[in-house]
Amino acid sequence: MNCLLLSTGAIAGIAVAAALCVLLIILAIWVVATRNKFVKRKNACEEAWATIDVYLQKRSDLVPNLVETVKGCTKHESETLQKVVEARNLALSAKAGSAEKISAENALEGSLHTLFHALAEQYPQLRANENFLRLQDQLDKIESELANARKYYNANVRHFNTDIQMFPAGIIANAMKLEKLVYFEAEQDSRENVQVQF
Repeated sequence: MNCLLLSTGAIAGIAVAAALCVLLIILAIWVVATRNKFVKRKNACEEAWATIDVYLQKRSDLVPNLVETVKGCTKHESETLQKVVEARNLALSAKAGSAEKISAENALEGSLHTLFHALAEQYPQLRANENFLRLQDQLDKIESELANARKYYNANVRHFNTDIQMFPAGIIANAMKLEKLVYFEAEQDSRENVQVQF
């Protein structure tokens, strides 16, 4: 009878140990899967930012050509042109993926809108300048592609930020020292509609 009790107690102990092992294995699989999900989300955000960065660089590369073309047709807009150049330089020097970069790029976008608005009103002869029209068309295409890239980036940031804030996955995120990423949003003063007509 004692042998039977011992074996029943041993079987119960083995069952409890087996259950604990299964639970630990499930927990380990969950931790690894959650960590891998965060790595995947973070890499998607970095890839989306890199796409934005390509378009921002294309836009920055167009600015000197645009400024030179405008200089040839206008002599009185040097202050506006200088602001565009300063905004471009600030945008190029800002750290990628940071709130500072987003703010600098928004300032560049705003200064370009201001330039186009001033030119549309005061220099109708630019409408006939092929170089200017070609540069403006390229800039319009880049801005459209940039808007799509920003949407993609912001969607990835939303997924990442949501995942790191949710329980219990947030425990793993804290252990990995993951922090919320910044959305690429328009500055408040750039939200106004600007009428640009050439």
